[in-house]
Amino acid sequence: MPTLRRRTEVDFDLQPILKGELIELRPLRPQDFDALFSAASDPKIWEQHPESDRYQRKVFQRFFDGALESKGAFAIIERKSGRIIGSSRYCNLDLTNREVEVGWTFLEREFWGGTYNRELKQLMLDHAFRFVDRVLFVVGEQNIRSQKALAKIGASFLKKVQLPAGNKILKTNIVFVITAKSYCVVGRSA
Repeated sequence: MPTLRRRTEVDFDLQPILKGELIELRPLRPQDFDALFSAASDPKIWEQHPESDRYQRKVFQRFFDGALESKGAFAIIERKSGRIIGSSRYCNLDLTNREVEVGWTFLEREFWGGTYNRELKQLMLDHAFRFVDRVLFVVGEQNIRSQKALAKIGASFLKKVQLPAGNKILKTNIVFVITAKSYCVVGRSA
């Protein structure tokens, strides 16, 4: 009889291809810059973000370079049109505490309102909880839109932290958490 091996964090592929009904996530590639910058060039997307000038090409270039360096970033593709509509990533995989962060997420405004973000988070959470017990989300203190979106998918407040923003000034951020146990109860129904 074959033995079943429990998957571990070291098996965690930070850039799988994940497909839903509305979107597909695939690893971000250097040639995605122009399409992703086009999706990100609306100032309204960033107005509540700690780095509110990310719609500017030079600032976005730093974001994009960091996304590629993270080796956990995705292009979010709307399946109907085949175009890039945003990005998200896994980062800060912590093997000791069996947790990973999901973040750096944005979508074009046309896709705000819950359905696309819900599917995005569901795809990423379903994958993550095959390997870890907790998923963290770090959100700027003034980013009320993202805080509300996280509440809709069942995330809970964990703590406040001070982190450097793009301009090297420390900003207060709020850390939210979803555990595998709580996700099984509420996450899939959010």
